[in-house]
Amino acid sequence: MAPGMRPLAAANLVSQLQLAGRRSFATSRPSLSPSLLATRARWTPRPTFHQIALRQAIRRQSTQAPKPVKRFRFLRWTWRLTYTLGFAGLAYVGYGIYEVRNPSDQPEPDASKKTLVILGTGWGAVSLLKKLDTENYNVIVVSPRNYFLFTPLLPSCTVGTIEHRSIMEPIRNFLRHKKAAVKYYEAEATKIDYEKRVVYINDDSPVKGDVCSTEVPFDMLVVGVGAENATFGIPGVTEHGLFLKEVGDAQRIRNRIMDCCETATFKGQGTDEVKRLLHMVVVGGGPTGVEFAGELQDFFNNDLKKWIPDITENFHVTLVEALPNVLPMFSKQLIEYTEKTFEEETITIRTKTMVKKVTEKYIEAESVGPDGKKVLEQIPYGLLVWATGNALRPLVKDLINQIPAQKDSRRGLAVNEYLVVKGTENVWAVGDCAVANYAPTAQVAAQEGAFLARMFNQMAKTHEIEDELADLSVAQEKAPGKPERDDIFSQIKELQKRLRRVKQIGPFEYSHQGSLAYIGSEKAVADISWLSGNFATGGTLTYFFWRSAYLSMCFSTRNRILVLLDWTKSKIFGRDVSRV
Repeated sequence: MAPGMRPLAAANLVSQLQLAGRRSFATSRPSLSPSLLATRARWTPRPTFHQIALRQAIRRQSTQAPKPVKRFRFLRWTWRLTYTLGFAGLAYVGYGIYEVRNPSDQPEPDASKKTLVILGTGWGAVSLLKKLDTENYNVIVVSPRNYFLFTPLLPSCTVGTIEHRSIMEPIRNFLRHKKAAVKYYEAEATKIDYEKRVVYINDDSPVKGDVCSTEVPFDMLVVGVGAENATFGIPGVTEHGLFLKEVGDAQRIRNRIMDCCETATFKGQGTDEVKRLLHMVVVGGGPTGVEFAGELQDFFNNDLKKWIPDITENFHVTLVEALPNVLPMFSKQLIEYTEKTFEEETITIRTKTMVKKVTEKYIEAESVGPDGKKVLEQIPYGLLVWATGNALRPLVKDLINQIPAQKDSRRGLAVNEYLVVKGTENVWAVGDCAVANYAPTAQVAAQEGAFLARMFNQMAKTHEIEDELADLSVAQEKAPGKPERDDIFSQIKELQKRLRRVKQIGPFEYSHQGSLAYIGSEKAVADISWLSGNFATGGTLTYFFWRSAYLSMCFSTRNRILVLLDWTKSKIFGRDVSRV
């Protein structure tokens, strides 16, 4: 207390200071008298340097927005970019689905243009149709199968990993989106009359109309009917074996697997009969046979032995191959890796073993023993899948017999470097029914079809330019003066340059992109063309590459979505073991 100040006066001063402190900061300072301000200044201790700095920092933070930490800022922008790209992807897919579901109107085929008839809806024919400008021709498609089948994933359908409709694309779905309308007839071509330029077709559907057979004339013909399963004349294969080329084959195999398993668990079944029923034999060591064997063993390991534990001890898969090893188109390193993987999966590989006869319950096979002697043995089976080689269809055989230049052809229609059937004009062949010095694979057929599409589009441009040149030539003769003739002549020169560029289309050259095969246990092998050499790899990472590659090669967005959903469904819920 200041000297000479009375206690009552001091109390009054304190009460006034408390009242002033409760007032707003905007009005508190002017309301105090000078004497009160002087007194408060003497009583209030002066702030230190650190207190002043702290108050200033608090004021700055209260008036400025806090700065985010850099790492959180990066994560925030990454998240924003992720969901932005996600929405953009969904919008793109949605727009694509809308376009597929709402095709635009198509003009009718122009009967005055050349008629191009395409036989088949396989890899070669569909690749041709995808890239062909249908405004240039009157296009007609004939095939007993009104869909395109993505055959590399067909082995997965045999065990329910993928449903068969997920790898089927209706042929009318994409024909409806061509620039000009395309006629499609669901029929089988029974005969090609080359001299008359006519294809005879027959309706083989269960529902018949008044007209069951007719003929389709053509100016240009593309034969892409594929091939049949080769049995090599071995008795009993057709009657007792199952093939793996079509959707119906996959369904029959799937039912047969379940029939064998259920029959093996029937009451009172003998031990030897149980072992026979549960012995699954695959003949053919190519990609189809190897992939089916791997899928079948996966089906047993992941699903069958869980739901039918009685078959665990006797279920067995055997792969039979006449050559010294499986997957002959792959490198030696990958062949050894595949054989080792099959050994770990308990799949038996019987190489250098030739089937001589097939009966209802066993096959007779001739194998070469360690001493080099041939041994004939009987191998019992419950399921026999025949996945070896191709044979000519009757339609192709008949056409070969009509053309003298084809008399030496045994494996298919011999074609030149432009895929023209030798000995013919305006007849081309693609896929397994053609012999073009390349392996009969889907990759070869797809590239052949795309090549023909480019060539046909170029041919249409050539005819269009030639017609324009003929019209300009007549106009030049009728031109009244030299300036008009010179102007027309310059147009002719320009068109001639375009014509030379258009005609510069080289012969067909196959570009090998590599080979893929699934070998079971979520492992795959890949022999990929890389720069000037090959890149060989196998394992689980290759399995994910195999899946992504096949997913990208699916025909449409619809197929990709369905296959992806099937893979997810089988992974979460397992494969379906019911018999249809």
